[in-house]
Amino acid sequence: KRRGTGAKRLVQRKRRPKGLHLMSTMHIEEKIAWAKNQFLRWRPLLFSDGELMRLLKAFGRAKDASHKVMVQAGVVDICRRCEMEEGGSCCGAGIEGHYDEWLLLINLMLGVDLPKRRWREDSCFFLSNKGCLLSARHTICINYLCRKITEQIDAKSIALLREREGRELELLFLLNERLKMVVKARGSGDRRNTKENRSVL
Repeated sequence: KRRGTGAKRLVQRKRRPKGLHLMSTMHIEEKIAWAKNQFLRWRPLLFSDGELMRLLKAFGRAKDASHKVMVQAGVVDICRRCEMEEGGSCCGAGIEGHYDEWLLLINLMLGVDLPKRRWREDSCFFLSNKGCLLSARHTICINYLCRKITEQIDAKSIALLREREGRELELLFLLNERLKMVVKARGSGDRRNTKENRSVL
């Protein structure tokens, strides 16, 4: 009898809890739909949270700083030529699978208009004829530099880019964690400012 009870408890522990975070098996269109639904539902709450807004603005500045270095170093031009003239390879179909619903929700808060369909069958869902549509990108998209880039861009520029990207990723992590807390709290009003968050602003 005790074994049966223990086994039952084990099954209960292994059973997936119901909640907002179980999106790993969902298609990208479903994740986008979830993000849009949460954005519409909690928009007033999200934009009234002081800590979330500070992190959002700080992330925006860090992202712009990273992009500025990419443009100045020539990374943007290399990527554009590769994608448009050589067929590309980095932003292929399936890359969107790395994105979860929270990162998509952050993009909505940043004013991104998430696409309804794929631009090309062989491309990432978030790629357009003008490049990536997202403002907040996954770590793999931020960190990856192909051989063409590392061979054509000088080491000093690469080092500066890595420094800027590190700041961008740090703030994105804090933003992601704060967003989860606010949404899951369902408007509980917990707007405590953590020392960790304040230290990077």
